[in-house]
Order: sequence, then structure tokens, then C-alpha cells
Amino acid sequence: MIKESFESVVLSSLARVFPEERPKHSPIEGISILKGEFGAFQFAFSTSMHIHGLKVRLTSELDAKVFWEDLVPGKFPSYDLGDPDLLRRVPALYPDILRPAESIYALPGQWKTLWIEVCSDKAGEYPVTVEISYGDEVVACGSVTVKVADAVLPPQSLIHTNWFHTDCLSTYYNVEVFSEEYWRITEEYMRCARDHGVNMILTPTFTPALDTEVGHERPTVQLVDVEKTAEGYRFNLDKLGRWFDTAQRVGIEYFEIAHFFTQWGAAHTPKVMAHTPDGYRRIFGWETDALDPEYKSFLAAFARAFIPFVEERGLKERCYLHVSDEPSLKIFDDYAAASAIIRELFPGFVIMDAISDYEFYSKGTMDLPIPSSSSIDPFIENGVEGLWTYYCCGVKRGVSNRFLSYPSVRNRALGIQLYKFNIKGFLQWGHNFWYGVKSLYRIDPFADTDGNGSWPSGDPFMVYPGEDGRPLVSLRFKVFREALQDMRALELLESLVGREKTLSILEEGLETPLAFDTTPTDDVWLTDMRARVNKAITENS
Repeated sequence: MIKESFESVVLSSLARVFPEERPKHSPIEGISILKGEFGAFQFAFSTSMHIHGLKVRLTSELDAKVFWEDLVPGKFPSYDLGDPDLLRRVPALYPDILRPAESIYALPGQWKTLWIEVCSDKAGEYPVTVEISYGDEVVACGSVTVKVADAVLPPQSLIHTNWFHTDCLSTYYNVEVFSEEYWRITEEYMRCARDHGVNMILTPTFTPALDTEVGHERPTVQLVDVEKTAEGYRFNLDKLGRWFDTAQRVGIEYFEIAHFFTQWGAAHTPKVMAHTPDGYRRIFGWETDALDPEYKSFLAAFARAFIPFVEERGLKERCYLHVSDEPSLKIFDDYAAASAIIRELFPGFVIMDAISDYEFYSKGTMDLPIPSSSSIDPFIENGVEGLWTYYCCGVKRGVSNRFLSYPSVRNRALGIQLYKFNIKGFLQWGHNFWYGVKSLYRIDPFADTDGNGSWPSGDPFMVYPGEDGRPLVSLRFKVFREALQDMRALELLESLVGREKTLSILEEGLETPLAFDTTPTDDVWLTDMRARVNKAITENS
């Protein structure tokens, strides 16, 4: 019988199963979640046979979905190959794309894995059974008990932005920017982002001056229509209004206005396109000095149109402004001059930027610094209020991230770190960056997860381009959502028993206190922590 050739195991959502080796993680019998929370587990199987046409069946009273974990190449594991936690140090295939499990297959000697997602608005204990069948025969079967605690996660307090690149959507799907199909696809991707904890959206009032080679430009996606006349500048904000409406319709609450100056130094202006007597053309860009008086005049005119527009929509307090991304101390004077222009023209708006040098921040050029999690300690030690953090490819050993080569516990641990240090916002640059370095060419995200060797695999994007303009979510994005749910559960517990008791329950069993550079590496500890937190919530509700 075919069944005799199969072996299978039920694993937690933090396991990573590679095709060439038996899973190293211990089997699980159950998981613990709160009402309305998304929980997950995995079902891995292997056989000595080559079989197409396998079918999956879930039996449960819960809302449940099943996904097929597809493999992607990871050619660039990390800058630090001595990191003891890396899953692989050489190019490898990683389970990451979650595809609909409509028809699956088995290959001889390879492990395949299903991702099962569950949710319920009713407390109780619910068995979930997974069956894989071939024809009329059930060839593999597993089950877990899902404990749904009688409490509801509070709304997400963390502001989270994962930079959203609509030019990549236009390029990949070959649709014209601002066509109806472009808007439909954009809404699909916004909804998926919001479903996984993104509640702030990078808003391209003008084409973002990000990851662009000097002298080159990214496809035009500016939402503000500009007309340059002999009398000055006129603005049509209809597209921006549609962007606001689309984002709010799917649940986006905050808007991150794209940077007003170029990246890494604020030396130039972003590309700005305008209708002129000479036709539709670029009026500002790499050729324009950041302090050009004409650009300041342009920004002043834009501010006079933009500010009442967002005030009428009740969005002024929900719009955050950028000057330049990741400036360094050596160009402080340039950044300060550019920042002064924005402060003058946009009074009352929060100015925030990624900046990891505390001395730079202490000079007072921005309201909200966003240091990397590798460099956040001085900001915490100096009591910066309302602190945010970010991570990207520049990391040090021990910090959280979601590279393909990092174990899932290193991804999910961010949530408990954000809670402990009372972090108010989190930024990451690559939601769907499907270009290579400096945006010089497009890449195939299914074959290239590192931007042709530009960043550690997994850094540039969290979703893959699915058919019909709909995203395919990564396993890493699901685990990241679990991290945000952990943070919300801890906030709920704090409201019941206080912060000191909550931190005690959180850090129980850790050898050293939790810090941004001492990420827990034991997935069993992390899942046990959530069970402890849920139990304490139930007992104190």
C-alpha cells in the first residue's frame, strides 16, 4: 500500500522543514491562541514514491486554511556567516511561498510541508485533523488541539510600515500606472499587507527617491499632478485622494509621505514630473540641488495645496513626513538645511527618518528618529519618547530579522522585544521590492530572492506576485504577524496584571534578560511563553 511508504509529523509554526532532511523540531500536540487571533501549525510528510494528485482535507470546527509551502532559492544567506543561528551558510532551497493547496505532490525522499492557519471567535478546545489522500486512500494524517482562550486581542497599537512599491507592481504585471487595473492590483496588495499587520503605507506623492542609481530614475508613480505655468505651480490631488480612500477602505490608518530629498544625504530632489508649455517632463531630479530656491518655491506651493487637503480629510495627524533616508553624521549640515525647509513649510507634521547615530538625532533635526535595532541602545538609554525602530540588511549577531537563512524564532522574537522596550513603530524597507540594486533592472522574485546578490536573501520582499494581480504570502510574513500578535497579547496582559508582572511572565526561563541583541533562539521557549501569557490572561480576566 502507498500509505506504508509515508511518514509524517505535526510541527509548530516556527519549524523550518527542508526537503533534504528529516525535521529537527519536536512534534507538537496543540497550540494556544486568543479569540480572533490567527494561529498556525505545520504538517510535514515524506515518502519514497513519486506521486502527483494528492489531496488535502481539513476537519475542524474552526475557520481553517491550508497552504502548500513552495521552495525558493536563497543564494545569499547573510553577511555574517559565523552567526551560529543560520539555517544554511551556502546557497539552498528554503520553504517560503504559501500557495493554495489544491493539488499537491510527493517526490521520492523529499520532505514536503503544509501550513495550516486557524482562527475562531469562540473560546474552547478544538481538534484539527489534516489528511492527505491519494484516490480513496488516506496516506498521511495528523491532528492538533487548538486551545482558544476566552479573551480577545486588543487592536494593534504599533504603527507598522513595510515599504510598498507600486512601480514594482506596474513593472511585474505590465500594467499602466494609474490604470484601473493598476488600482485594482494596488488594492489587493494593500489589503494583504493590512491583513498581516501593516497599518501605515508609503505614499508616493512624488516618485520615491529610494534605491535609485544616481542619474537614473524609477518608473513614475507620483500621485500629485503638477502643472507649471508662468504664474507658478498648480496641483491636482485627485489621485492622492483616491490613494487615501483605497488605503482606508482596506484598513490602513497612517500615511508615510515619501521623502522630499534623495537618500543617504539629502543632496538632490526626487523626480518630479509636470505638465508644462513644453509638454509633460521632469522639472526636478538628480540635476537639482536640494537647496535650489525654485524647489523650495515648488514645495511651498505644494504645502499650500496639501495641508488643507489632508486637514479636510482628518488625516493631518496621521500623515508623517520624511526628509532623507539613512543620513550619516558626515552630511549632517545638508540634512539639517533640508529638514529646516520641511519644518518651515509643513508646521505641525511629524518628521521622521531612519537614523542610527544618536549624536545626529541629538542635534534636533527631526521629531522622530528611527534607529536600527542593531543601534537602538543609546536611544533607549537616553529615554527617547515614542521610539520606533527598523531593520534591514545591516545587522549584528543576535538581532531579529526575517532573512530566509534565519530560523523563524528569530523573526517572531521581534514582537516581544518591541513590547519590552515600549516601541511605538516599526519600519522595514522591502514589502515587494522586485528590482535589483539601485532599481536598475527588474528581477524574478521566484528565482531571485536577493536582488541579484544585493541583499541577504529574503530582505527585499515579503510577498510574491501571484496570478491575476493577487499576492502570494511568504511563510516569513505569517510568522511576522505572529510576532505582532505576541505584542498585542502582552499589552492585554499588562492591562490586567501590570507591566512588572507581565515582564516577569514574559522572561521566565530566559538565561539572560531580553534585549534587541539577545534574541531567544529556542522556539519551544517562545511557544511556551505564549501559552503562559494566554493562561495568565484567562486567569485574570
